[in-house]
Amino acid sequence: MLRVAFLAATLLLPTIANAQALQQQQPPLEQKLVDGFEGKDFAPEGGLYYRENFEQSAGTVEFQTAVKRTGNGGLKLSVMPHCPTLNDGCSERAEIWEKTALRVPYDQGVWYGFAVKFEDPIPSGDHRYLIAQWKREIDPGADGDFSPFLALRMDLGKLFATVETNYQLPISTGPEGKPARCGPGEVPAWARPDVNQVRILVATDPNWTTEDSSLFNSCTKAVTVTDHGNPLPEPGSGWIDFAIFTKPGPDGTGHIELFANGKPIITVKGHIGHADKGLGENQYFKFGPYRAADTTDWTLYYDDFRRSSRCADVLTDGVCPFP
Repeated sequence: MLRVAFLAATLLLPTIANAQALQQQQPPLEQKLVDGFEGKDFAPEGGLYYRENFEQSAGTVEFQTAVKRTGNGGLKLSVMPHCPTLNDGCSERAEIWEKTALRVPYDQGVWYGFAVKFEDPIPSGDHRYLIAQWKREIDPGADGDFSPFLALRMDLGKLFATVETNYQLPISTGPEGKPARCGPGEVPAWARPDVNQVRILVATDPNWTTEDSSLFNSCTKAVTVTDHGNPLPEPGSGWIDFAIFTKPGPDGTGHIELFANGKPIITVKGHIGHADKGLGENQYFKFGPYRAADTTDWTLYYDDFRRSSRCADVLTDGVCPFP
C-alpha cells in the first residue's frame, strides 16, 4: 500500500511542476494570488514577501494560530520604536509586498482583498498611520517623493481613505488648518503644488468629524466620489475584510471600488495616480503597519489575502459592480 502511494505521488510531481511553470508564464494580471497565512512562511501561490531595509527592521512578522479570521492561521505584523529621533522624517514599517515579477500594469484594473484586525490598544494620537497602500513604481533617478495613489490610513483612532493625483488647481482653498466647505460635486483635498500632488479625502469611518478634516482645506473636482451610504468600519470593530478594485488613470480615466465586510463604501472615478517623468510601468500593493516615528509598539493582524482580475474571486461576500 505504501509503495502504491509512493508511486502515485511520484507520478504527480511532473504535473505539479508543469502547473507551476505554466503559472509563471502567465501575465501577472491573469494570475490569481491567494495566501491564508496557514503555514510558517508565505505561500508560493500568494506571491508575497517581507522586504528588508532599515525602516522595515522596526517590524516583526509572525505566522501564528491564536488570532485568525478563517482557517488555522493568520499573520501578525508589529512595529516598535526604531528611529533615532521622532522628527527627522524617519518611518517605521512592517509591510508585506507583492513580488516584483507579479506586479500589474499601471493602466490595468485589478481586485485586491485582505482582512485586518487591530490589536488593543489602538493608537489614538494625531499621527501618520497607514494599514495598506497602492503605489506606482518609481524608476531609479526619478525626481520626487510620490505618495500612494490609494491609501487606507488612520488618525486619532479613526479610519479614512485618500486618493492622490498630480496637482490640479483647486476649485477653492481656505485658511490652512481649517476644513474646506465643498459644494456639490466637489471633494475635500490637500493641494500641494510644491510636490505636484493633491491628496483627496474619499472615505471615513462613522466617528470622523469635520474638525478631523483640517488638513483638507481645499475643494477639487479632480475626481467624483459616489458614496454608497456605508462608512468605513471602525478600527475596533473586529475583523475588517476589504475588497478593492484599483485602476489608476492620471489622465482622468482612473477607477476605484472600495468594499468593506461585503458592503460597498465608495466608487471613485477621475484623475487617480501620477504621470511624472521617471515613473515605472506597474502598480504595486503593500500592506502592514506603517507610521511616522513613534514611542510605542503597534500590532495588526492580517488574513485572507487574494488578488485577481475577477471580482468574484475577491469579493466573496457582496455583490460585484461588474464581472
